[in-house]
Amino acid sequence: MPVFLLSRVVKPTLAIALWLLPLHSMAETFSDKLVAAALERTEHQVRYDGRYLRIAYPNGDVPADIGVCTDVVIRSYRALGIDLQQLVHEDMHADFDLYPSKRIWGLTRPDSNIDHRRVPNLQTFFSHHGERLAISRQGSAYQPGDLVTWMLPGNLPHIGIVVNKRSDDGQRPLIVHNIGAGPVLADMLFDYNITGHYRFHPASDAQ
Repeated sequence: MPVFLLSRVVKPTLAIALWLLPLHSMAETFSDKLVAAALERTEHQVRYDGRYLRIAYPNGDVPADIGVCTDVVIRSYRALGIDLQQLVHEDMHADFDLYPSKRIWGLTRPDSNIDHRRVPNLQTFFSHHGERLAISRQGSAYQPGDLVTWMLPGNLPHIGIVVNKRSDDGQRPLIVHNIGAGPVLADMLFDYNITGHYRFHPASDAQ
C-alpha cells in the first residue's frame, strides 16, 4: 500500500516536471538574442569605412551603409536595446586612465563620437563589466554570443561575435564580423592571433 501511494504522488509530479522542462529550454536567452542580432547584420550591405565622424549621443551611429568591425558589435547590442556608445562613454568619464586612449591615440578626455568604435576600448570595457574568459585553441571553449578579438597583420585589432553555427567539420563555431567586405558569417576563429575572449550580458537583460 505505501508503494502504491508513493507512485500516485510521484508520477504526477514527474509528469509536470517533464512537461515544464521543454518550456524552460525553449526560453530565449540573452545569447540567443545577440546571436540572432549578429546574424541579421549579415543581411546588410555595409561599406568598410572607419573614418572619424561626429554622431549623436546617446544612441548615435554612423550612416547605416558604412561601418567597421566594432560597428557589427555595437549594432548587434543596440538591437537588444543596449547602447555601447553610452556605456563606454560613461565608463571612460568615470575612469579615463583605465582606458588606452591616451597611450594609443593621445587623447586627454573621452570622445563619444569614436571611443566605442575602437577595439581596445571595447576590450577594456568588456573586461571590467563583463567576463574575460580564457583564450583557447579548442573551438568548444567559445560559446554563442561570446566576443572574440584578434590582432591582424599590421597590428590591426579586430573583433567579432561567436554564433550558433559550426564549421563544416564541426570543430569551430562560426563568427560574424566585418574584416573589410561588410558583415559576414565566416569560419575564421583561429585564422589570426586571438587577443581576447569576452562575454557581456548586462544583468538587467540577461536571462
